[in-house]
Amino acid sequence: MQCPKERKITLIDGTLTEALAVKQCPDCKGTWIPSENYKAWQAERPHPKTVADLIPKTLDVEFVQSPLDAKAALCPECGSYLARVKVGMKTPFYVERCLSCGGIWCDRGEWDALETMGLHLAIEQLFSSEWQTLSREREHLAIEKQATIDRLGVELATQVFELAEVLKNHPNGDFGVAYLMRRFENFAQEVKPQNSEPR
Repeated sequence: MQCPKERKITLIDGTLTEALAVKQCPDCKGTWIPSENYKAWQAERPHPKTVADLIPKTLDVEFVQSPLDAKAALCPECGSYLARVKVGMKTPFYVERCLSCGGIWCDRGEWDALETMGLHLAIEQLFSSEWQTLSREREHLAIEKQATIDRLGVELATQVFELAEVLKNHPNGDFGVAYLMRRFENFAQEVKPQNSEPR
């Protein structure tokens, strides 16, 4: 069985978390997880059943992306091209999976990152349209939050985020949002440049 990325290198036996039997590349340090092994390992553990249950505990994971992450890969078992899905985090990366046989390929360090985020228990769900939609939404939110921090500074931006969460979870939070909107509408009118006097 050859490495999907370094195709002249033969994969060797290895293990991951809690005795998950895998094949590993001694050269690029990537890991091939056969579908049967993963399903058997997964069945013995509680794992997220829906995409909503799969939301990562953290996205702020220290991670050095493999230089081979962008390289196209072939399934070492059936020869099909591996499908890719983006895992959005501080340093995004792609997990690959064979849509024919179900095997999973993780480049160097990716399994550890997935484990830290709690995503390693249901990797197949990362390839669903629901997950991809959720991932895009989270990525957009992260960009929006960073822009808010850049404009307001960390201290004030943190207060804004905390207030947003409080209002979101309060049964009458919409009244607070409406109040803030009215206040800013009035503020905008007050600071709007006055039309110049007619000559």
